Amino acid sequence: MANLKEIRIRISSTISTQQITKAMKLVSATKLKRAQGGIMQMRPYASKLFGMLANLSSSIEDESLAKYFDNREIKKVMLVVLTSDRGLCGGFNSNVIKKTNDLLTKKYAHIEKENITLLCIGKKGAEFFKKQGYNVNTTFKDTFLDLTSENGFAVGDYIFEQFLSGKTDRVDVIYNEFKNAATQIVRNNQYLPVDKDALGASESNVNYIFEPNKVEILNDLIPRALKTKLYSAMLDSFASEHGARMVAMDKATENAGEILKELKLKYNQARQAAITNEISEIVGGAAALEGK
Repeated sequence: MANLKEIRIRISSTISTQQITKAMKLVSATKLKRAQGGIMQMRPYASKLFGMLANLSSSIEDESLAKYFDNREIKKVMLVVLTSDRGLCGGFNSNVIKKTNDLLTKKYAHIEKENITLLCIGKKGAEFFKKQGYNVNTTFKDTFLDLTSENGFAVGDYIFEQFLSGKTDRVDVIYNEFKNAATQIVRNNQYLPVDKDALGASESNVNYIFEPNKVEILNDLIPRALKTKLYSAMLDSFASEHGARMVAMDKATENAGEILKELKLKYNQARQAAITNEISEIVGGAAALEGK
């Protein structure tokens, strides 16, 4: 009977866990729908901005714009790491952390540890790299609690200040790009200095009239496009998190259902064995009485 009680407790615990995973799946599905809407609205805007930048690419050699394309010797590096604030989302966080570790141990292995800054947006990345002894900047770690364009652009302004003042020579962004609820692709993009080749060539033959002139327009357009690019990466990461969590909780719910089936089968088997044992004892007792 003790065995039956233990199985009943496990069944009750599994049912409670299944209810929690179902609820988490529904919450993530709702948040994912909102996040997808944000991405669908942002991507055309970002694409148009970089298309304009490509149209104006012939003017990026101007001295006033050189600061964004300054490929100086890399002595100090900043890695912008986008993770989540919570776990239970499959390999979402571990994939970004693994990619960042690869960069640190391979591509930037020649850089002294004290010259590497990890700007962690999301608590999971910050917690991991702090334990590894890296210089972790957590100024914007709570950005995903209220992800707006203003908050995203504020991160971009901070990165610009660090790069243009010479406090860092290279900025990379590591994040999960959202494809669909079940697919996220880890990306490592060079953010600063701007890669001229990555701008591509304009496919448009439209003759524009510029007012006041190309250079002044680019002085406003380049930082705006870069901040939009960073904010778009944040939206991708935010949607990827909830897509990964929704899939993980769906799988956990299914696994809980399988465990429940096994536990109920064991419970019925144990209950049947207990009943059979009681019947055997009754029959044995009756036979002993008859023998007397």
